Amino acid sequence: MELEGKVAIVTGGTRGIGRAIVLDLAANGADVALNYRKSADLAAELAESVRGMGPSTGSGRSRRALVVQADVSSFDDAQHMVQQVLDELGRVDILVNNAGMNWDGVVWKMTEEQWDRVIAVDLKGTFNYTRAVTPIFREQGAGKIVNITSINGLRGKFGQTNYSAAKAGVIGFTKACARDLGRYSINVNAVAPGLIETEMVREAPEKVRDMALAEIVLGRLGLPEEVAHVVTFLCTEKARHVTGQVIQVDGGQYI
Repeated sequence: MELEGKVAIVTGGTRGIGRAIVLDLAANGADVALNYRKSADLAAELAESVRGMGPSTGSGRSRRALVVQADVSSFDDAQHMVQQVLDELGRVDILVNNAGMNWDGVVWKMTEEQWDRVIAVDLKGTFNYTRAVTPIFREQGAGKIVNITSINGLRGKFGQTNYSAAKAGVIGFTKACARDLGRYSINVNAVAPGLIETEMVREAPEKVRDMALAEIVLGRLGLPEEVAHVVTFLCTEKARHVTGQVIQVDGGQYI
């Protein structure tokens, strides 16, 4: 078990890519804390799946899971959640800033509310949780932070000025944090998925899927588990000399 004895926090972990990350980290030995804002039932169900891993699956001790109601855009919620993880799980070793949202619109029609909410969740949320864990990581002289960005933060996308700006901000934030924190043996990296086969994507218009598929050189959409495997790798000691990097998991959608 690569992550045996480690405790991970995953934001936005109840569905899609986040859910796959929670399960993959747990499958590799980590105890996991996840937040939810509204989806209490989904969060509780996922926590039970995590707790079900362990001796019965032939993979060592049973996993621990903690579910916390927290809005990632709230600085105070992030502080309180991290303290609760310390109180109940005893430590924090890994942070995966996965929570994100999109609220699309062309720039000449975008409202201030659309702009502010996406920036608050996707970019400020990443800062909030990073700010909450880094004093702990500095003191223990170790820690892994993985930020989920997007290929649209690298290239921009029509109708997504707010989302592209936020995800580009996450990339710059990742690189700056890697410089701030490297001296404390803290690794900070980002993963940039392309279009991934999530519930939301399956419900998207066929035209949207077809346009994405035409860009992907491997000829298929990615799976949440394929993103999760890369995240888990970055959280292990196998990646201890990797920091400040943005790894695309997009099947060649953006080359």
